[in-house]
Amino acid sequence: INPLVCEGCGDCSVQSNCISIEPLETEFGRKRKINQSSCNKDFSCVEGFCPSFVTVHGGELKKPELPELDASSLPAPKTPKLDNVYNIAITGVGGTGVLTIGAILGMAAHLEDKAALMLDVAGLAQKGGAVLSHVRLAPTPDLVTAPQIVTGEADLLLAADTVVASAQSSVSLFSPENTNAILNTHLNPVSNFIFDRDYDFREEAVVGDIRKHVRNDITQVDFTKLAESVCGDAIATNIMMIGYACQKGMIPLPPEAIERAIELNAVAVPANKRAFNWGRKFANDPNEIESVLDKLRQVPKEPDTLEEIINKRAEFLKDYQDAKYAQSYRDFVSKVEIAETKLGKSRDLTNAVARNLFKLMSYKDEYEVARLYTNGEFEKQISDTFDGDFKINYHLAPPIIGFGKKPNGRPRKKAFGPWMMKAFKQLAKYKHLRGGKFDVFGYSAERKMERALIEDYKTTVENLLGKLSENNRQFASAIARLPDEIRGFGPVKEAAFIKAQAKKKDLLQQFEKPVSQNKSGRTTEAEPAE
Repeated sequence: INPLVCEGCGDCSVQSNCISIEPLETEFGRKRKINQSSCNKDFSCVEGFCPSFVTVHGGELKKPELPELDASSLPAPKTPKLDNVYNIAITGVGGTGVLTIGAILGMAAHLEDKAALMLDVAGLAQKGGAVLSHVRLAPTPDLVTAPQIVTGEADLLLAADTVVASAQSSVSLFSPENTNAILNTHLNPVSNFIFDRDYDFREEAVVGDIRKHVRNDITQVDFTKLAESVCGDAIATNIMMIGYACQKGMIPLPPEAIERAIELNAVAVPANKRAFNWGRKFANDPNEIESVLDKLRQVPKEPDTLEEIINKRAEFLKDYQDAKYAQSYRDFVSKVEIAETKLGKSRDLTNAVARNLFKLMSYKDEYEVARLYTNGEFEKQISDTFDGDFKINYHLAPPIIGFGKKPNGRPRKKAFGPWMMKAFKQLAKYKHLRGGKFDVFGYSAERKMERALIEDYKTTVENLLGKLSENNRQFASAIARLPDEIRGFGPVKEAAFIKAQAKKKDLLQQFEKPVSQNKSGRTTEAEPAE
């Protein structure tokens, strides 16, 4: 997915019902990315009405130059003695090797002449569903007659997925006095994200729920990013967490036994041993974690200050059209800030206008999509991800060509080969035609709507400024944020526009009458309707 072309509308998730489409937080808001490790290649996501998808043919995922590790240099961990029952709760997502972890630990216990019982609770979904594994280790079989961990008796939590770890069925196993916790902080999509493009994952709240039920010295690390960096595949995450816990002295089995169990499993043995020992290294030297993460190519995050937000977007608009266009953006935002200054220090309205006017002014017409494919950023993303003699297909539905409609009434998309990149480069040169009489794309209903939205937004905001007060500012900000809901392309954008217009009507009424009375007769400020 080209993140700059992506609108974050979520139609790809709706069409595919796939959790390998993950959220990508960028400087321009939440977009989408494909988890190449878990993608099953059914390509149903391409049916989303969006030009940001490409398929790569004849190539393979690039194997990064993995850092070397001499496992013999690692100090032996202080392995606790297994003189009683030791309970390990493992939470994760089906299809990522969670069940394999329990099997490996069980075999390692067997090799040490110890007893082990496992219970895997996988629910109805084998891939993508919640998985909770109970692993019980003991010196003798008579001590573990039931496979399920008793309430409050877990000695260790390995949370490959924190959402599953925060579920009641999981937290009931933990104890603030006895349970050590190692959490993978990587954000895994949940089913709600498929149908709610702006779903709040509540990461802090989820971790907070777990923290209340385990010991205070909790470990929080993005093991998925570490696994991708030093092992080349996110599937190594769970094995790495085992190595980390082993080196920290939280697993009553020696590392040699776990390595031997990995060998007996006979699946990706070198890769799994590498992940296990890198987990040990990260536990032994926490500074190595930051060193590895710092080297990862990070997507630029949202600027921290209002000034940075405005400057970043103005520079973008300069490339989008020209300097005059960018200055008109700055001038309008400045007008809003001057008006809001009269009400105090808050800049909520200015912030909302800075983000949403930019969104409307940078609408993704054919010229812009072409520019975002040829400015070098996406080509670098592709070269950083894939190796081999590959070709790229672009999945588009050009309005001036037309390939008929699908049974659901949507325009039919077609795949265009590598030659499309040359066409994009030529098309990007004609951005100066945008909105003029020679803009052949500008006569479509969608382009007319997009240009009208800009002028309507400015007019609406100017009218709000004329009546702005402390009582109605929150409604003005809510109205100013409405363009963020108008995302997508073609029929997706049209449907979003209709919903936003209905919401705008309600908010304008609340802006005009922002004060209501509660049951006691006291005057209170109303809240913007959701």
